[in-house]
Amino acid sequence: MIGGLYRAGDSRLHRAGAGIKLAALLFFGTLLLAVSSLPLAAIGLLAVLALHALAGFGPRVLWAQLRPIAVVVAVLVLAQLWLATPSEAVLLVLRFAALVLAAGLVTLTTRTSDLVAAIERGLSPLARLGLDVGKVSLAISLAIRFIPAVGQIASEVREAQLARGRRPSPLTLVVPVIVRLLKMADEIADAIDARS
Repeated sequence: MIGGLYRAGDSRLHRAGAGIKLAALLFFGTLLLAVSSLPLAAIGLLAVLALHALAGFGPRVLWAQLRPIAVVVAVLVLAQLWLATPSEAVLLVLRFAALVLAAGLVTLTTRTSDLVAAIERGLSPLARLGLDVGKVSLAISLAIRFIPAVGQIASEVREAQLARGRRPSPLTLVVPVIVRLLKMADEIADAIDARS
């Protein structure tokens, strides 16, 4: 899918187990969606930024994660401003940025093989119920890694449009991004089928 998401390091986050990081991501995401307070959402984002610094990732890595989703965030903010209130738009941005950066931090500090193994261990009790744990764990790990992929695809489409002399707009960006994402999803489905 995308190479080079994992970045080797010797921080405490790099050394933490994949299962612990996935459980923390699940807990953080749930907590973030339950919070409706701007200050608490801002604290959540600041905590993720502090964890990035603890892992040794600077502003360039943060910007590399956020830049590709800037158009998506802008569209979401405009929709929130139109349908809701400015404070809800800010809350959405804080939540979205915190969640994307938290998921990015997990993929930056954890090898994919470790993610898959942790998911398989966590889901193994469900194998008794007939669940194909291998397929489910692969699908979940791909979904976790899919977040940065969406950003990278949006960035590539934007750069291609600029190279052709077109000024990218959200409308002209959405269709090619969706087409590439659907193609990518089809390739992922083929890979999952081939694994079984």
